[in-house]
Amino acid sequence: MALTTTPPCTLNLPAPDFLLPGTDERDWSLQQCRGPRGTLVMFICNHCPYVKAVQEYLVRDTMDLRALGVHSVAIMSNDTRAYPEDDREHMRANAEHWRYPFPYLIDASQQVARAYGAVCTPDFFGYDAELRLRYRGRLNAVTPGRAETPGMQRELFDAMCQIAATGSGPAQQTPSMGCSIKWRGDSAISHKL
Repeated sequence: MALTTTPPCTLNLPAPDFLLPGTDERDWSLQQCRGPRGTLVMFICNHCPYVKAVQEYLVRDTMDLRALGVHSVAIMSNDTRAYPEDDREHMRANAEHWRYPFPYLIDASQQVARAYGAVCTPDFFGYDAELRLRYRGRLNAVTPGRAETPGMQRELFDAMCQIAATGSGPAQQTPSMGCSIKWRGDSAISHKL
C-alpha cells in the first residue's frame, strides 16, 4: 500500500466529460450523473483500506447530498489485471452490498482518471452547478483504524452543502489520502491536475 495524498489543484476548472460503463450494465456520461446544485466525482476502488474505512460514511453523505440536489458518481480506474479485487464483478458486488446511491463506473482505459488528475483512492472532486471545481479534499478524518467519532466534522458533506448553497467551496480544504491509483504498466508515471 503506497500512501498518496491529493496535490494542490486549480479550483474553477471545468469537469472533464466521460462516458463509462457502470455496474448496472449501462453507460453513464457526466451529464447523466450531474446534479442540479452540484456534482461529486469520486475515484474509489474495492481493495483500498482507505476506501473501506469510509464506505459507511460515503454512502450516508452521498444520500444526504442527493436530497439537497448534489448528485454523485464513483469511478474505479485501477489496473484490474494487477488488482483483480477491483474488477467489474467485485465492483458490482461491492455496490450491491453497500447499496451505493450513485453509479459505480469502470475506467478501464484510465483516461478519465488522467483527465481529472486523480492520484489516489479515495479522491474527491466537488463541482458546482456549472461543473466548475470547488472542492478537492477528504471525506473526513476517518482512516483505517480510526472510525468516525461524535463531533467529527463531515468535511466533504459540509463543503458540498456550501457549494450547493453559494456556488463556492471552503477556503480551507484538507487533502484526501489513500492508496495510489494502480496505473497499468508504469506505476512511476507522474499525474497532476
